[in-house]
Parts: sequence; C-alpha cells; structure tokens
Amino acid sequence: MSPATPVPQSGRSAPSRLTLYARLTRIDKPVGTLLLLWPTLTALWIASGGAPTPLHVAIFVAGTFLMRSAGCAINDVADRDFDGHVKRTADRVVASGRVSAAEALLVSCALTLAAALLLVPLNLLTFALALLGVVVAATYPLFKRFFPLPQAYLAIAFSFGIPMAFAAVQGQVPAVGWWLFAANLFWVVAYDTEYAMVDRDDDLRIGVRSSAILFGRADVAAVMACYGAYFAGLLMVGALARLNWPFYLGWLVGLAIALYHYTLIRTRDRERCLRAFRHNQWVGLAIFAGVVGAYAAG
Repeated sequence: MSPATPVPQSGRSAPSRLTLYARLTRIDKPVGTLLLLWPTLTALWIASGGAPTPLHVAIFVAGTFLMRSAGCAINDVADRDFDGHVKRTADRVVASGRVSAAEALLVSCALTLAAALLLVPLNLLTFALALLGVVVAATYPLFKRFFPLPQAYLAIAFSFGIPMAFAAVQGQVPAVGWWLFAANLFWVVAYDTEYAMVDRDDDLRIGVRSSAILFGRADVAAVMACYGAYFAGLLMVGALARLNWPFYLGWLVGLAIALYHYTLIRTRDRERCLRAFRHNQWVGLAIFAGVVGAYAAG
C-alpha cells in the first residue's frame, strides 16, 4: 500500500487509531515539545526564585505537551493540501488520508480542552495569556500563505509559556519576563529557519513562505545573527534576575552548541540542517540547567 492510500474504515482498530493519533500529535518526535518546555521551565524557575511549586511544574509540563500536540494536529489540517508535495511531510497522517481532517480537528480540540482544564488553579492573567497564545498558535498555519517571515509569528506562539509562567507565579509579567520572551523570539527564528532550510526547494515550488526563502543566500548569516541576539538577551535576563556563575556557565555551553550549528548549516545540506534544528533541544537544556544551578548555588 502506498503512503498516500487511505486506510479502509473496516480496517481501523483501536490500537491502530492510537498509533495514528500519536503520529498526528508527534508523540514520536519529542524535540518540538522540548523546544517549548525548556524556556517555559526557565521562566518558571526565575519567576519563583528557584523554588517553583510541584503543582506549577506539573501544570506547565503537562500543558506544554498538550498544546504542542494540539498545535501539530491543527497544523496538519491546515497544511493537508501542501504536505503531500513536500518530501519531509508527505507521509503525515492527514495528508496521506489515514486520518481525516475532521478527526484531526476533534483530536486538537480535545487536547486543547484538556490543557484548558489545567488552568483552573491559576489566575485570570495566566488564563488570558493562554487564550491569546492559542489564537496565535491556531492562526500560524495561515501566515505561511502570505507573510514573508512566518517564523517570527511562530516565535510568538512558541514563547507564550514564558509570560504565562511569570503570571502564574507573580500575578504579573515583570521586565525580566519580557526580556526572556524577547530573547526567545530570536532563538525560535534561528532554529525554525534551520528547519525551513530543509524544505526550501519544496516550499518554493508550492508557494509557501518561509524565512529560509526570505533570507536567501543570507540564511546562514541570519541564523547566526538571531543566535547572537538570543544570547545577548539572555545576558540581560541574567543581570536582571541577579543570577550567579552557574547561569553563565550554562550560557557558555549553549553558545558553544549554537556555534557548532554553523558547521552543520553552512553547506545548506538538508540532513545537516535538520540535525541542527533537532540539536537546539540541548541549547534550551543548557540555559535551563544554568538557571537551576544558579539558584541551587545560592
């Protein structure tokens, strides 16, 4: 059976549906969740002075997982007529007909509802920010149709956990929270441009916009410039939060990883660009570990 052949209704068993839903929501590809989770946990640690409550940690870990999964499902519905023409996404379950668009929407709605229930113990500001974040995430697929830099819009969606964490702990988003949010925007643009470099030829052919197309031959320089802005912003975060040496050690490790990415993307080889994108999970982990270490060291 070819990847594009829909599975007959009679052949759908419960286990096979669960497997397809896992692929729809990218449970088998946790990198995306980690890219959302590390900056969110970093914000939670800073907001709480290094002592977040177990409830807050559980809510934000579970909420990040659920909303990333819901976002993947809604994205696949929006891109179902495009994904089949892109080498990397041709086998996605909605594009290949194994999960219907209506079914994928139901999965996305169920996951979003579950994430919303997690907000019940939190304050109104956190709920309002979450609602705004959902709107941004849900409309992101449309921006790829006309906006020349959709990665910038995605960066907003991928960074909403930061102000939400501060709001949940402090009931406000202080300057350090907005600095972390702003820095994170550049990180998302950097790693999602690496991702877009993988699909550039296919995106040009089907008319989808991306930062890789916009930047053209300046793509590698643009990625590294975004990394530079990200790490510069983190220095301001460290100063405002009065973090000590473990944070700066984590910062240096993250910077070294980002510099390594230059060696991966400079040839614009698809597989190496994809490897660089996936490798960003270690950048986020390095920064988070530095923040945890800074508070643990006193």
